[in-house]
Amino acid sequence: MTTVRLNSTDNAVSFDTDALVVGVHTGPDGPRPAPGAESLDEALGGRLAATLGAMGVKGRAGEIVKLPTFGALTAPLLAVVGLGDAPEGDYDPETLRRAAGTATRALAGTARVALALPAADAERAGAVALGGLLGAYSFTTYRTTGEQAAPVAELTVLSGADGAQAAVERAATVAESVTLVRDLVNTPPSDLWPARFAEIAEQTGSKAGLSVEVLDEVALKEQGFGGIVAVGQGSARPPRLVRLAYSHPEATKTVAFVGKGITFDSGGLSLKPSAAMDWMKSDMGGAGAVFGSLVAIAKLGLKVNAVGYLCLAENMPSGTAQRPSDVFTSYAGKTVEVLDTDAEGRLVLIDGIARAGQDNPDVIVDIATLTGAQIVALGWRTAGVMANDDELREEVVRAAGEQGEAAWGMPLPEELRKGLDSPVADIANLHPERFGGMLTAAIFLREFVPEGVSWAHIDMAGPAFNKGEPHGYTPKGGTGAITRTLVGLAERYAN
Repeated sequence: MTTVRLNSTDNAVSFDTDALVVGVHTGPDGPRPAPGAESLDEALGGRLAATLGAMGVKGRAGEIVKLPTFGALTAPLLAVVGLGDAPEGDYDPETLRRAAGTATRALAGTARVALALPAADAERAGAVALGGLLGAYSFTTYRTTGEQAAPVAELTVLSGADGAQAAVERAATVAESVTLVRDLVNTPPSDLWPARFAEIAEQTGSKAGLSVEVLDEVALKEQGFGGIVAVGQGSARPPRLVRLAYSHPEATKTVAFVGKGITFDSGGLSLKPSAAMDWMKSDMGGAGAVFGSLVAIAKLGLKVNAVGYLCLAENMPSGTAQRPSDVFTSYAGKTVEVLDTDAEGRLVLIDGIARAGQDNPDVIVDIATLTGAQIVALGWRTAGVMANDDELREEVVRAAGEQGEAAWGMPLPEELRKGLDSPVADIANLHPERFGGMLTAAIFLREFVPEGVSWAHIDMAGPAFNKGEPHGYTPKGGTGAITRTLVGLAERYAN
């Protein structure tokens, strides 16, 4: 993994590195150097803006161009990344994250990279570090050829801001957890089944200082986790429930996170079409985000108690699989009629949510790649947030925004609840109408939230897996989405 360090030098011209990254803004007469690039422009004879303009560079966000320095700088290569319009006040941290990530992606194959982007305070230094680290991500586990350039090996953030060292160290810890989640999401389901995921969580979690408890299929059945058992019963690889816990002696609040962990979703007997199945290795992204966030929370030593539940199962068709019209009893004691076995994520989540209530948390947040309706409503990059508490919903949205993750609050219309009525059980797992599917899924989950507990649901079906081209610090494939949001939320509840 790429390493990062801080250097407080204000002399980027003579800084010893293989590539130096600076920013430029759009301007009425062409690109204009951003703070951090002025001295380099002087070293280049004041010709940087004119050269970029002649090359057609505008300074728009996402633009990047690499230029040889011909000895004018110590670094042999200069990478210029667009920052868009110059801000009237402080730089948006997300602008800096994306710029740094764009640069490190473009500089793959370069050993040492220094980031001389505007980092006037600790928050922005941390943003530059985090974006650079996330942009340098590469998943090469299964590649047998050397055609793909190696990611940047060492990043240096150039900033003399007070508190920058702590901010860069936090960025490194968070990036390590996001990388862990991305790797899990990208791993083929043949190599990541429920028991294997649980094993990784036990090994990695213990090293981070988490207490880890794993329930196998026998314990799940004996203790009444009917939803997890029902979803996993069709697979030759049985389900697991993993409980991760972190506590701090000075903590006064407890957060509980519950993650959907379907290591592969075929749809079960309600089989998906093949075109909708080839990326279903990502259906464990919610559990991945919970796992990654708990590891980061422990390593950061936050003064909060945090509990995470990974609800792990493989949804497969077989002679032992659950059938449409089956009824099971959930951990909460309510019975559920299964109308569609491809609406399985909510079935494992309700057991995790009910179990999380026994930890007496201040809030429960569940995270899931739950519905295609989320993508229809909000697109591939914006998660939907629903809750039984308006203040908590807005707090989750704010926490996501602060971490640079797009999220949008959504309602839970009461008139949709009636569509979940079942003639044979307490509730059905699917609304008969296809419209508002993201909302009805959340309304179903709400029925299993312990009384008096504030709860929020994050549907990140689109953001968890990037099927398009890389952008900013986001790679193709697993993104590690919502991991940073959960860490930020835990920081809000810390003393």
